[in-house]
Amino acid sequence: METTSFLLIRLAIAISMFGHGLVRLPKLTIFSNWMVGSFENSILPKILVTPFSYILPIAEFSIGLLLLLGLFTKPSLIAGGLIMLVLLFGTAMIENWEAVPSQLIHIAFIALLLNFIDSNSWAIDLFIKK
Repeated sequence: METTSFLLIRLAIAISMFGHGLVRLPKLTIFSNWMVGSFENSILPKILVTPFSYILPIAEFSIGLLLLLGLFTKPSLIAGGLIMLVLLFGTAMIENWEAVPSQLIHIAFIALLLNFIDSNSWAIDLFIKK
């Protein structure tokens, strides 16, 4: 049962991250312009927001894909958690309090998965270990 629960949560986080990246990649410049505009009145300088706005969709897509495959699961979860922490900080800087619960839920599930990483199943990682 533990392996099934782990798989379902891993896939849910994976689909969320993969989906966020997938829909943003074809419109990367539009997404970047939107994000930079969202941070215009924050204390974060444009010189930091602009590169992050281009990196974020690539990171979301890549981490989501790796988690879907169960490849490099632990490092992918850590990377996903770090991305979510950066997003949480940015969200606080623009006072977008409505987005905070979603980001906290992602972080909580990522932490849960890291805590039960030995329950990883249906993953390419299992074949690499052999």
